[in-house]
Amino acid sequence: MIRKEIQLILDSLPERELQKIYWSIKIFQENYLYREKLIEKAVNISDVFDGATEIIDRWDKIFTLNISEDVKESIYYSQYKWHIFSYEIQGCLKENAARNAFNTEIKDELYVVYQNSPDVFLYSNANAIVAEDFDSQQDIYIFDKNFTWTYVNTHEDMCGPYFYKVN
Repeated sequence: MIRKEIQLILDSLPERELQKIYWSIKIFQENYLYREKLIEKAVNISDVFDGATEIIDRWDKIFTLNISEDVKESIYYSQYKWHIFSYEIQGCLKENAARNAFNTEIKDELYVVYQNSPDVFLYSNANAIVAEDFDSQQDIYIFDKNFTWTYVNTHEDMCGPYFYKVN
């Protein structure tokens, strides 16, 4: 029923409006396929309500420990945290080396955060996850519950992905 109603709406719109709708639907489809892939791998996804701000703050503290506030400001860290890697302020693995490093890590439980979002997700039973699972996700930060490493996929094709492990 709903499919027919959507089709009627689409049929009533001019082509220029359909282009706008296309990109919205494409985003919905990519998010659906992303979640379905994780469900097929038996990954449990839950929202972290208590302590989400503390988790995000701890990511900032641990993964930028040696970076001053002045440097963060100069690289627009508040815009995109991953600038610490793209501006080569924080040494890290990039591209395929980053993917390979992520894929070899034990991933029982992971935190997942998106840039400029207050939400934190806990992925449990996540060992089957590989870097390629996040290719459709933009400005996403994945890290272990002990904050020993982080994997970042950006919205920029020429930047990342990045993998950083605390020494």
